[in-house]
Amino acid sequence: MLLTIDVGNTHTVLGLFDGEEIVEHWRISTDARRTADELAVLLQGLMGMHPLLGDELGDGIDGIAICSTVPSVLHELREVTRRYYGDVPAVLVEPGIKTGVPILMDNPKEVGADRIINAVAAVELYGGPAIVVDFGTATTFDAVSARGEYTGGVIAPGIEISVEALGVRGAQLRKIELARPRSVIGKNTVEAMQSGIVYGFAGQVDGVVNRMAKELADDPDDVTVIATGGLAPIILGEASVIDEHEPWLTLIGLRLVYERNVSRL
Repeated sequence: MLLTIDVGNTHTVLGLFDGEEIVEHWRISTDARRTADELAVLLQGLMGMHPLLGDELGDGIDGIAICSTVPSVLHELREVTRRYYGDVPAVLVEPGIKTGVPILMDNPKEVGADRIINAVAAVELYGGPAIVVDFGTATTFDAVSARGEYTGGVIAPGIEISVEALGVRGAQLRKIELARPRSVIGKNTVEAMQSGIVYGFAGQVDGVVNRMAKELADDPDDVTVIATGGLAPIILGEASVIDEHEPWLTLIGLRLVYERNVSRL
C-alpha cells in the first residue's frame, strides 16, 4: 500500500492507497515542534488501527509520498522515512521531482508543493484548462492550461483566518462556528458573521474564478473548476462556478507523482 502525506500549515492529511483506491484517511493538526520520533509514534498509532496493516510500523506499506508547505515538518518526515521506513521507496516533493506538469512561473521554486500536486491531479482527472480552488489556511486558486501547464494563481486569506481576525479585532465579536446561517440577512450577531463568511467567500470564489477563466481560455465555459480542501463543503452549495468537488485531490496527486518517480529511485 502507498502512504501519502499532505502537510499543510494547519492540518496534515494522510491517505492510504490500495492501487488507485484510497482505502483510509486521517486528518491531524500540523505541529512544527514534533520530532521525527513523535511523528513515527503518531503514524504507528493511526495505522495500527487499520485491518490491512500489521502491528509493526511499516508493515504493509510499500511506498510513501510526501508534500509539505512547512519546511521543518518536511525535514522531520524525511528523518522518519530514513529511520523507520528505510526499505520503503519514498518520494518527497521538492525541486527535481518529476511531476509531468510544466511550471510557467517567474520562479517555479517558490510555488507551494501542494499547489503543483493539485495541478497534477487536476490534469489527470479532468484535463485542462482547469482551475483548482483549495480551501485551506489560505484559499488558493491555481490555473492549469489546456496543455496541462501550471500557469499561475491567486492566494487569498483563508476562511478560518478571516473568522479569527474578526474575533480578535472586533471588540464585540467572537469566534463562531463555521456553518451556513438560516438566511443571508442575519437575525443575530453570530448569524450575521456566518453570513458574511459563507456568502462573502462564495462571492469571492465566483468573482476570482470568472476573471481567471477569461484569461485562461478563449471560452471560459471550457474551464473545469475543481474544489478541494477541508473547508470546501462550507462554500460548495453557494459558489456557482464550481464544477467538481474532489476532497482527496492532493492525495491523488501525490499517488501520481510517486508512480512517476518511483522507478527512478
